[in-house]
Amino acid sequence: MHEFPRKLDKLRIMISNDDGVRAPGIRALERIARTITDDVWVCAPMEEQSGAGHSLTLRYPLWLRKIAKRRFAVEGTPTDSVLVGIHHALKDRNPDLVLSGVNRGSNMGEFITYSGTCSAAMEATIQGVPAIAFSQQTDFDRGNTRWATAEKHAPNLIQKLLRTGWPKRTFINVNFPDCLPDEVEGIEVTSQGSRPMGDSLVESRHPRGGRYFWVGALPTHSSGKKGTDLAAVEARRISVTPIDLDFTNRRALKSLAAALDSQVK
Repeated sequence: MHEFPRKLDKLRIMISNDDGVRAPGIRALERIARTITDDVWVCAPMEEQSGAGHSLTLRYPLWLRKIAKRRFAVEGTPTDSVLVGIHHALKDRNPDLVLSGVNRGSNMGEFITYSGTCSAAMEATIQGVPAIAFSQQTDFDRGNTRWATAEKHAPNLIQKLLRTGWPKRTFINVNFPDCLPDEVEGIEVTSQGSRPMGDSLVESRHPRGGRYFWVGALPTHSSGKKGTDLAAVEARRISVTPIDLDFTNRRALKSLAAALDSQVK
């Protein structure tokens, strides 16, 4: 289990995201982090990397730029940013906690696999640093994102999570509902729901011939089974989902072993 000191003001927190180092959500998360400790650092992608998933840059150098005190930008993916942040920018003393977000738009169901926000938290977890990912559900008017909802509820939620702790090799995925701060109906610990992307490709034709495609509008609202992240956020509750990095389907082990004349160890 990850355990934290009782005096949380001694924590060193590193913040990253996938919307870019200048995104409004990362500014909101900085304000949230500073309600807990003054030792707050930022190491995030220079440009927006939404949908980057857990991608790692292998063919190009990772440029690190110091843009302000305790604030760094990496010309790379969210995964790159966390790696460079932990092992270089903060190498004198690694962070005690990584916070990722606040993402503009939810990261629930299968979207977790596409999410750079969740992948930043995933990479921190792989590196042995406990992490929490934050996302703010929003409607199609992305300019009307309710950052105040995350800012009001996140500080108390983080403190509760740090007092409780959570298993190693697991990160916490938090999604805030698209409503005013005082309209939130509570917190629910949830499982991952199912919300496939669907057929969102939009085809276009080039005037000189050939075709190209855009990934069109992604679904933002979807009903989910009771107990899932989707259902909780739809009911205006804050969804808190522990995401395990062990992807093994243990229910399938015995049947596969029997079919392949193998053994489960």
